[in-house]
Amino acid sequence: MLEQVSTTERIMKGKVISVNISKEKGQKKTSVGKVWIEEDFGLRDDAHAGEGLRQVSLLAQESIEKMRAKGLEVKPGDFAENITTEGIDLTCLPLGTRLAIGEEVLVELTQLGKVCHDPCAIFYQVGECVMPTEGVFARVLKSGRVKVGDQITIVE
Repeated sequence: MLEQVSTTERIMKGKVISVNISKEKGQKKTSVGKVWIEEDFGLRDDAHAGEGLRQVSLLAQESIEKMRAKGLEVKPGDFAENITTEGIDLTCLPLGTRLAIGEEVLVELTQLGKVCHDPCAIFYQVGECVMPTEGVFARVLKSGRVKVGDQITIVE
């Protein structure tokens, strides 16, 4: 029997499905299982880490499943997201929302989607990209380790 979960619970809680990094921008990312996330910087050893408002990118597994339903063979990290989530509706969260990830990390949402001026390598590799409409970006407020299976909660 399926467990009944309220809309609020679906929005408020989720978990980390994959933690992903890449050496170059515009490329698919590789799942690493766990990673250190540095305050005001991003994921250690990731090409996108640095100052600014887009230190960490998040994409829901549910968004990836939409692409799989269209016949694309894609997996977490293929859209160059740092953290693949499940169970939390990232696209409905307002900018400024703070998310606790695991036991230590705190991020603040800074941007929903992004403008792709030219098709990126991800677009050429998978034929479409959901990051411009369903990916979210955040800056890191508190450092710590994040690993697959960690809980994600909205901090009130």
